[in-house]
Amino acid sequence: MIWMPNPNTLLELIQVAPAERAAVVLPELGVRVSYRQLRDQVTEMADALAAMGIQRGDRVATYLPNGLPTIVSFLAASIAGTAAPLNPGYREDEVNFYLDDTGAKVLLCLPEGAEGARNAAAARGIPVYSLEMDGSGFVRIGGAPGGKAAAAPAPDDVALVLHTSGSTGRPKRVPILHRNMAASTQNIVAHYGLTPEDVSLCVMPLFHVHGLVASTLSTLLSGGTVAIPGKFNPLSFWRMVRDTGATWYSAVPTIHNLLLSRAGNERPAGAEGLRFIRSCSASLPAEMMERLERVFGVPVLEAYGMTEASHQMSSNPKPPAVRKPGSVGPGTGVRIGIMDEAGKLLATGERGEVVIQGPNVVSGYENNPEANAKSFTNGWFRTGDQGFLDEDGYLTLTGRLKELINRGGEKIGPREIDEVLLSHPAVAEAVCFGVPHAAWGEEVEAAVVLKEPASETDILAFCKERLADFKRPKKIHITDAIPRTATGKIQRGAVAKAFSAA
Repeated sequence: MIWMPNPNTLLELIQVAPAERAAVVLPELGVRVSYRQLRDQVTEMADALAAMGIQRGDRVATYLPNGLPTIVSFLAASIAGTAAPLNPGYREDEVNFYLDDTGAKVLLCLPEGAEGARNAAAARGIPVYSLEMDGSGFVRIGGAPGGKAAAAPAPDDVALVLHTSGSTGRPKRVPILHRNMAASTQNIVAHYGLTPEDVSLCVMPLFHVHGLVASTLSTLLSGGTVAIPGKFNPLSFWRMVRDTGATWYSAVPTIHNLLLSRAGNERPAGAEGLRFIRSCSASLPAEMMERLERVFGVPVLEAYGMTEASHQMSSNPKPPAVRKPGSVGPGTGVRIGIMDEAGKLLATGERGEVVIQGPNVVSGYENNPEANAKSFTNGWFRTGDQGFLDEDGYLTLTGRLKELINRGGEKIGPREIDEVLLSHPAVAEAVCFGVPHAAWGEEVEAAVVLKEPASETDILAFCKERLADFKRPKKIHITDAIPRTATGKIQRGAVAKAFSAA
């Protein structure tokens, strides 16, 4: 049962569930916050921001780890102005860029730490306020003024501004409207059949749409409960699943792989309470999906999302509907097409650029007409991903267009090579990439993390048996870790740069 099918703003979204139900629990602190308490503290903080002078569209920057203060400040900022969450792992120089780029009017932090962020704000004359949480789980802005009420936001107001990951240059600002986020959460609730009885264990960062929209806002719309640990810890994960009564969690493949590594072939205590496991934000190898289902004993649903779509675009459905390993499923309230370079939509089975339409898709980047001209064609948003649709409308991704390796005119999709490398019994993780080559333009190399001893010669020979000569890697970098972004994504350009420099 969904309490309210059509909220148009985040303020409406949190007013849906009955007041006394548990909205958020903090497992390590033993704190339980009801929907009434959540609404009260969000309203109080939004009013405090309005009293500071925050108006519609003003950016409220936050520099916070996962926790209740992050959720309350995000919702309050989206109501009074526009939320601009920052990765709390950013160094001072990085904070400088994002404060300047968003034009932040205020910065919210925890009372302790965040010196670099505080310094960056002080250098720009941006007021810094600390968020204080009492023992009952009520979060307030310390020393905030009062005397003003924040006006309710409209559906076309900007709720959240984020940046693209910037793998191809300067990060682009993505303004996400209230109605975009409301549509995305409704799609997620409907697709997974979320109910007030569901408990989501949020292990993804809340400065990113994966943790914010999928794990948190969708759960709040369903009237369920979000359990928020301070950070992901594989040692205590299953105990937390059991203690919180979690019925699902969403994560990147890196986290799934860590949990598998610890579990071996034994189903962990606590897994029996899960309804499903969701995977998103990076490709999930079919072999890993099969092992997750076998060891943890629940369906694994791979999804496809991006910031410009307010997160989810497609997902494999729950049983008894068909799940297809290697596919990210059909569109979830989103129209998906495949387009060629000239803007022509392609037929079933034809490979091209994935394009999308839907109420959750943003209308453009902020103050960036050049990027908008490249990214929108005939009302379709170009994702930059390559893929194809099968006869059932299920989408299979084959790589990022800008990541295709061009070896002497042969276009090579890196994901195909990743899959071959991952099928080697000694390889735990694998990423292939292109490097400059005098004769071919680009040549194929790869980085791998091993789970048991193997040599570069062994792995190269394995690839030679399974890949055409032009596709197989000519060098294998054996490493302890593959570089990732804070949200667990692999940017092949960054990996190539790291290993070519080494």
